[in-house]
Amino acid sequence: MRPILSISDPDDPRVAAYRDIRERDLVGREGRFVAEGEVVLRMLARSGRHRAESVLIDAKRADKLSELLAEFGEDVPVYAAGQAVIDAIAGFHLHRGILAIGKRGEDPRAAGLLAGLGDGAVVLVLFGISNHDNMGGLFRNAAAFGADAVLLDPDCCDPLYRKAIRVSVGHALTMPFARLGAGEDPLALLKAAGFEALALTPVGATPLARLKRPARAAVLLGTEGEGLPARIIAGSTPVAIPMAPGVDSLNVAVTAGIVLHQLKFAQA
Repeated sequence: MRPILSISDPDDPRVAAYRDIRERDLVGREGRFVAEGEVVLRMLARSGRHRAESVLIDAKRADKLSELLAEFGEDVPVYAAGQAVIDAIAGFHLHRGILAIGKRGEDPRAAGLLAGLGDGAVVLVLFGISNHDNMGGLFRNAAAFGADAVLLDPDCCDPLYRKAIRVSVGHALTMPFARLGAGEDPLALLKAAGFEALALTPVGATPLARLKRPARAAVLLGTEGEGLPARIIAGSTPVAIPMAPGVDSLNVAVTAGIVLHQLKFAQA
């Protein structure tokens, strides 16, 4: 069993990165992020892109987590404290009793990410997604329904925000993603990589069930309310999900799940 370092003082400088995490987030702070909960910690341990810098756990969980903690290298310190001390460090009651500070891996360029995908690839392309719950749900559905990657426009929030990681059940740490550069044309990028752009819109010309699956498909989703920019819809194949009368929209993460299931499984 790997050594675990005991913490008895909430002001111990070794755990300063965990202090008051509800009031702040480490995204943008030298590329660090917060991972929370056992499932997310497991995903971080297996991430090929991101790594853990340290782990903080409730001392009562040490034995149960021993196998998982062994997946981290010896250079990753593991700290343990009582529940009251952890709560004082975090700034709120942390009922899961498991936190980690992660270090973000290098962000790939969108063109390079697309070029490395195989035949039959399906990607999500997101525009203006600013809600962290939605972002987390999108990544969870992308993983569940077999998407190969996610592209984000410059206005999307960060998938490695603590809440987004938690809602994604850790899949934000394992799903390949890249952010489009400012001024980069997403439609031109997709076309150059051999992807057909499918723009989800309530006024789409093609009902989803009638859509012929492209050889390489890019599912384009906009923020709830405003939807996709008109120029993006105009340059894509518009697709609609038929709904009951009087209802013209779905939660964006739900939409992603329906479309990805149709593309990856219903037409397999």
